[in-house]
Amino acid sequence: MTISIQVEGLSKRYRIGRLQQDLSLREQLVEFVRRPLKNFGRDKEEVIWALRDVSFRANEGEVVGIVGRNGAGKSTLLKILSRITYPTSGSVKVKGRVASLLEVGTGFHEELTGRENVYLNGSILGMRKREVNRHFDTIVEFAGVEQFIDTPIKRYSSGMRLRLGFAVAAHLNPDVLIVDEVLAVGDAGFQKKCVKAMEGLRNTGRTVLFVSHNLAAVEHLCSRGIWIDAGQVCMDGEAKEVIKAYMGAFSGGQSGGMDLAAIEKRVGSGEIRYTKIEYLNPDGTQCGITRSGDALVLRFHYHAEKTVRELSFEFLLYTPMGTLLTWTSTWQHRILIPEIRPGDGYVDLEIDSINLVPGTYNFSLLLFGEDAKVHDKIESGLVLEIEVSDVYNCGRVLESRWGIMYFPQRWRIPAL
Repeated sequence: MTISIQVEGLSKRYRIGRLQQDLSLREQLVEFVRRPLKNFGRDKEEVIWALRDVSFRANEGEVVGIVGRNGAGKSTLLKILSRITYPTSGSVKVKGRVASLLEVGTGFHEELTGRENVYLNGSILGMRKREVNRHFDTIVEFAGVEQFIDTPIKRYSSGMRLRLGFAVAAHLNPDVLIVDEVLAVGDAGFQKKCVKAMEGLRNTGRTVLFVSHNLAAVEHLCSRGIWIDAGQVCMDGEAKEVIKAYMGAFSGGQSGGMDLAAIEKRVGSGEIRYTKIEYLNPDGTQCGITRSGDALVLRFHYHAEKTVRELSFEFLLYTPMGTLLTWTSTWQHRILIPEIRPGDGYVDLEIDSINLVPGTYNFSLLLFGEDAKVHDKIESGLVLEIEVSDVYNCGRVLESRWGIMYFPQRWRIPAL
């Protein structure tokens, strides 16, 4: 595949409290006039690295989502790719025309009308007037500013600027479209139009870099994700897996497991007891976060003090208000466990899909033996946290206000 963006060893350094070396002469003079005495008496230079040794490639037709916390370096990366600022070290190669929407009204001249700004942006992208003419009506219709197209941009609302800015960036045939969090400013209808426009760019072989805190939109739109933290690439891979790792790092969720051996509030003979629970992905790796719709493996570790017979491992899941959601056991599945000898072991409960809305759920664990003898029973302190997810693959997350559970479904609308 043809490489559209190639970033190698990219780093960006900012000096705090001093005139920055990479500012233009005009910007440095303005800064000095504004605060002429600011740096007097400072011997120590303060430095912040917004990016450190960032490397990645993007191919034509890829839509790459970039996620990370505020201040992680995402916007700095996009500004360098858009040639708004320059790197301290490293190299950036971008093939073809680049259209950026990093702030509301980026590239607009306040005194010019909407019409004039469309042609100005086209000229900046290297397009001829006849090329802009060909797309002009589509741009205006998409932005919904027909009535104000001959009004100076300075009289536009922030929403109007956003709509026109995105329409220009997406419709003037860019080879690479770079979009920052500004899409969060638009309403739901406009966001839907933007997502469709970016899907259209993807289908025609354009490359899109998309930064957003709307992880459902990133998962729906992007085939690939890059997680940036503290100016460095933490993970680069399939969008769904990157988002899951990113959410798991900061969600404060179940962190892959729980020690049960130290729990004192339990009843039973103690001849065999639960000692640990692990939350695993289907491939056996630890699962730091569980989202609505995910597959999950619950691994229950146990220790037997003596030989125990006719066992049933049981799992009960409750809502936060104490309503029983499900009760499952090896006995219900007619799985016969004639005996377990002294020592350690584990059993797995494999769940194909967590069909619950986001929230915190409680569960209990039971271990029954022959003649319904209770060997172990834990009813408090066990929590399963379910995080949000784009379960319907439409860019909209499942929310807790939509009930307790969901089930796999689809709507079919006949031709009207």
